[in-house]
Amino acid sequence: MRKSIAFLPAMALLAACSSQPPRQPQPMAPAGDPLSCIQTNRIRSTQIVDDQTVDFRMSDGTILRNTLPNNCPGLRMANAFSYSSSQPRLCSVDVIRVLNTSGGPRLGAACGLGQFVPVKPAGENAPAG
Repeated sequence: MRKSIAFLPAMALLAACSSQPPRQPQPMAPAGDPLSCIQTNRIRSTQIVDDQTVDFRMSDGTILRNTLPNNCPGLRMANAFSYSSSQPRLCSVDVIRVLNTSGGPRLGAACGLGQFVPVKPAGENAPAG
């Protein structure tokens, strides 16, 4: 059984209702070793940074940045994507699909994921450990 999930960031809804342009994402710095997979039930939200970068905000507050190996046409403009998986995880070997929502939902470009790199806002000190 395959499970399909669509990520429609709350930011997309707010941007559509606001006359102001979307805020620029805060610069991030690496904060740990890359991960090949993440558990989908731990994903709280996503933020599409550009056509090649997606930030995954996890339930524990961690931010995992996924830099796709190639540009994903239309990802930033659509500000939404979907994926299909038979496992409860999303991995660097998986593919996301741009989800165009104007005029009714339809799938756009298919794009491979990269590794999930823990990040923190640039200039923020790493936690003591």
